[in-house]
Amino acid sequence: MTTLSTTDVARAQAVLSSPALIRLITEIDDNGPIPPRALTRTLTDVPEDHLRHSADQARVLGLVHVQPGAGLSLTTAGEELADIYDAMARWARRHEHPAPVCDFTGRIQHTLALLAQPPVRPSHSGPQRRADVVPANSETDADFARLRRLLQEWLHDHPQVVGVADPEIAA
Repeated sequence: MTTLSTTDVARAQAVLSSPALIRLITEIDDNGPIPPRALTRTLTDVPEDHLRHSADQARVLGLVHVQPGAGLSLTTAGEELADIYDAMARWARRHEHPAPVCDFTGRIQHTLALLAQPPVRPSHSGPQRRADVVPANSETDADFARLRRLLQEWLHDHPQVVGVADPEIAA
């Protein structure tokens, strides 16, 4: 598998960290399809224009589709992304990132931002760490490397996300 460039991951991160997209994907994953014309009633905490834009974007990216008789449902790619979002939130909660108390969407956004940064390589003077990463230990490093690998594999399997850079959705 080819490793994606930092630019590719940053482009995908801009799309995948949209609060409306995170809420849409996780809502459907947690509670099943959203019935037709019930999107804004279901996700009342998301501005309607952001929600509609994210739903359109999710369709274009192949994350959701309209299932006749059921409504807006996740595709296999959307289900896999929901699993990655869950893994990111668990990692962030376990390592109190970005803070001991933070909402689900914020944890995913901050973790995606970390994952979009190039990996830090050890130098001859010892391991280098970014100040915005939790304190280093082998478990933290292994967990974070696993998240990076999961995201890289998912992006490799779904290259349509890598080529998308939509600043409007990240608002």
